[in-house]
Amino acid sequence: MTAGETGRGLLELTRPINVIAASVLTFIGAFVAGGIADSSLEVGAAVAATGLAVGAGNAINDYFDREIDRINQPDRAIPRGAVSPRGALAFSIVLFLGAVALALFLPVPAIVIAGINLLALVAYTEFFKGLPGLGNALVAYLVGSTFLFGAAAVGDIGPAVVLFVLSAIATLTREIIKDVEDVEGDREEGLNTLPIAIGERRALGVAAGLLVVGVVASPVPYLLAYFGVAYLVVVIPADAVMLYAAYESFEDPTAGQSHLKYGMFLAALAFIVGRAAGVAPTIL
Repeated sequence: MTAGETGRGLLELTRPINVIAASVLTFIGAFVAGGIADSSLEVGAAVAATGLAVGAGNAINDYFDREIDRINQPDRAIPRGAVSPRGALAFSIVLFLGAVALALFLPVPAIVIAGINLLALVAYTEFFKGLPGLGNALVAYLVGSTFLFGAAAVGDIGPAVVLFVLSAIATLTREIIKDVEDVEGDREEGLNTLPIAIGERRALGVAAGLLVVGVVASPVPYLLAYFGVAYLVVVIPADAVMLYAAYESFEDPTAGQSHLKYGMFLAALAFIVGRAAGVAPTIL
């Protein structure tokens, strides 16, 4: 392999789209907490640390999955020989160290979140990935915690807590639906996902129930006077899209999880709009 092919392989290991998405979520957490203007350096460090940590987690995931990928994903960087297993492991360690170095410039709560997340990334790949429900829950936590990390970086975690909870619930719902979508392949690989363990319809029922809890809780930022009516104007359609997606998943899991993702993006936008528009009068 040429140096260019190896470089491309290393970039592929990080899953650039996932890196960008997670970095954006961290930025949104900081924006919701209101610290963009006063803590721009901390926000930049948090966003960069998130990107490096996610890239490292994806790289080490490919390292541990290299034997399975030789069969199921032969075009990935390690199976096709663009990056050696040892090279992928070393690359992930470098990225992890970079994330840790950047996190050390942040307030203590952000450092704590970063430390927990780094451990969770490794634990997911090595221990929790094949456990029914637990792997899904860990992924949901990691996605939601990007908002917390961004808020903690600017010193006001309060407004992002609800965003963390709602994001984690929606992500857990989507992860379960994705497992239903992939049940045939997962069964062939010997994985024990939630739909395999309890049945597809029951798993979808659990996913839908979780989402209903999240939707019921979605007005809380307005009730706590974090955001005004503008937040409700955007979050209510987001709730409707996500509820429809959960219903749709019983007939078409592929379409359901895809549409749920759109609802999640719209819900994140609701927090941005809510923050930009100001707060509501105190109700509780």
